[in-house]
Parts: sequence; C-alpha cells; structure tokens
Amino acid sequence: MSRVQEKLFYKISDVCKLTGLEAYVVRFWETEFPTLHPKKSKGNQRIYIKKEIDLIQEIKYLLYEEKMTIAGARKRLRQPSHKIKKVDANQTLHIVKRELEDLLHLLN
Repeated sequence: MSRVQEKLFYKISDVCKLTGLEAYVVRFWETEFPTLHPKKSKGNQRIYIKKEIDLIQEIKYLLYEEKMTIAGARKRLRQPSHKIKKVDANQTLHIVKRELEDLLHLLN
C-alpha cells in the first residue's frame, strides 16, 4: 500500500497515483461499496479524505491479493474485524522502488 501524504483532501488523480488504480476503477468501486462515498467540490470534482484512500487500498487488497469477488469483499468490509494488515513483500518492494524513483526525480 502506498504511503498517503498528509493533505486535507485529495483529487481522484491523487488517489490514482497513490493506489496505482485507474480513475474508472475507483469510480466503479464507489457504486459497489456504499461506504466509499467521497464528497464533491463546487466544481463537481470528487474530493477524498485519507480514510477513503485507506478504504480503497483495503478494497484493492481484498480484490487483487486475496482474489475475492466484489460481493465477498463487501461482506468482509461489513464485518467488525475486517482489519487488513497483511503486507505483501512484492507490494512493499514496488512501493519503495516508486518512492525512490520519485526522490531521484526530485534530486535531478
């Protein structure tokens, strides 16, 4: 899971960069997961908070890593003990690599 920079709100493009998902996937998940419901700005842009980004990352983990169906992931998220803290080594390496590349880009 990507480390979320501390901001008050995030646009969908920020969410896509942080999670590695396409915007249409995030928008589709909003229709499938009732707890994922970002507010909209005056310009009708989706505005996400950190809690919603964490939820998107949990959904991504359940669907892509645990290979659950959308219905299964929805059911798991409704359970009171749905805390997902497993971190895949490949995912961690990918995140570290991406952050190092970003840092290298900033230094150049």
